[in-house]
Amino acid sequence: MPDPDREREQGQENGKNEPKKKKRRRINREYTLVAVFFLLIFFSLAGYLVYFQLNVAQDFINSPYNTRQDTFTEQVIRGNIVSADGETLAYTNLYEDGTQERIYPYGRMFAHVIGYDSNGKSGLESEANFLLLSSHNFFVEQLKNQFRGNKNTGDTVRTSLDTTLQAAAYNALGDRRGAIIAIEPKTGRIICEVSKPDFDPNDIVYNYDYIIGDENDSSLLNRTTDGAYPPGSTFKVVDVLNYYRQKGTLDGYHYICEGSITQDGHTLQCYDGTVHGEEDMYSAFAQSCNCAFAQIGVMLGAPSMISTAEDLLFNKKLPFSSYRSSTFPLSKNASVAQLMQTAIGQGDTLVSPAHLALITCAIANQGKVMMPTLIDEVVSASGDLVKKTSPSLWKQLITEKEAAVMGEMMENVVTSGTGYGLSYGEYTAAGKTGSAEFNEDGSSHSWFIGYCNVDDPELVVSVIVENGGTGSESAVPIAAEIFDSWYYYVKP
Repeated sequence: MPDPDREREQGQENGKNEPKKKKRRRINREYTLVAVFFLLIFFSLAGYLVYFQLNVAQDFINSPYNTRQDTFTEQVIRGNIVSADGETLAYTNLYEDGTQERIYPYGRMFAHVIGYDSNGKSGLESEANFLLLSSHNFFVEQLKNQFRGNKNTGDTVRTSLDTTLQAAAYNALGDRRGAIIAIEPKTGRIICEVSKPDFDPNDIVYNYDYIIGDENDSSLLNRTTDGAYPPGSTFKVVDVLNYYRQKGTLDGYHYICEGSITQDGHTLQCYDGTVHGEEDMYSAFAQSCNCAFAQIGVMLGAPSMISTAEDLLFNKKLPFSSYRSSTFPLSKNASVAQLMQTAIGQGDTLVSPAHLALITCAIANQGKVMMPTLIDEVVSASGDLVKKTSPSLWKQLITEKEAAVMGEMMENVVTSGTGYGLSYGEYTAAGKTGSAEFNEDGSSHSWFIGYCNVDDPELVVSVIVENGGTGSESAVPIAAEIFDSWYYYVKP
């Protein structure tokens, strides 16, 4: 029989224990929350470390402000830079007294694209700094060198640059100022890149102060990626695309060129006052008629021109952080005079040769721009593959239909227009010439953008010759020499 007194005592005891249990549960819950908090911090740090190694480490170590680079040079001999055809473009001499010297066998020819490793870094020497100061030799050999106090040899960077095509571009430009870039539109591989005036990277340690003090030449400026020029008539590719987007067709356009056009008190002439007569869109583009395109610019207005230009990367970031963004400051309330000038690539518009090359790549590659690359692969000093670059899509810049329309227009420039100097090769070509005035006396830069083998485009070129006159006068012959070299000497 249950004992009422005992049950009462147990109830009282349980009542006393109840606060203790609640207290223990509260303490356990607090411990659990603290443990979860520290676990979250741990996994966050671990995740960031993985992200850092995969996405940030190379850029961080490549930064000129990162002093950690100095510790790398104390342990590793800087690796070689070689061309796609196996030529050494940069290597390091290690002398008996422990001093090192960076050697550039081709001197000025690759000065801007390969860069230098003294008085700071530029070009690939800067962009690939982490790769060149990393060693992936067999770990036993690395341990052996560390034990003996010897430096390990850094990895070799194999570029996409071809020495034959680079020499053709370099020699074709001669002693003139300007820039040239050639890209495979289907892969994004940069095959050659030339900028002049140039410098000898072997002597920069001795001549650096003189070079940076010479403002007239700006020899250290890579005009290919950082040059800022009025696009001249190459901008008419923007006008044609704008017209096509607004009208849905290029058919039906009609204009009679009388050599000059006056609207709202502003007069503009075709080059040398040439009278082109009756034109449709195709002939106006092929003959690069300024009057027709000035009229198109006014007819379509500023908002659509701005929209199309920005779709083609004006005022936008380009794929490489080292590429200068092009300037297109046209206002939506622009005057008629500003519209006319801007439509023919004058006014305040500024563009780099690399940017125009990317636009041309889109036209040649069904509207797609592949990520431009300079590095094909990285191999260890013993020849083992460390890293290989695969082609990747950067942006669908225009539609496939738009690319086809623009390609047909550019082909007409070569077959029956200002690019006729390219119609004599054993290959087909398409392109657009440009003459960009930069001085009140009528002096102009010579432009050409285009590609070869129109049915299956293989190589895009962008050429500018400062103070070179018309596009057909200076830039087109250079493009011809590059295409000739590609087909007769480089292409398998």
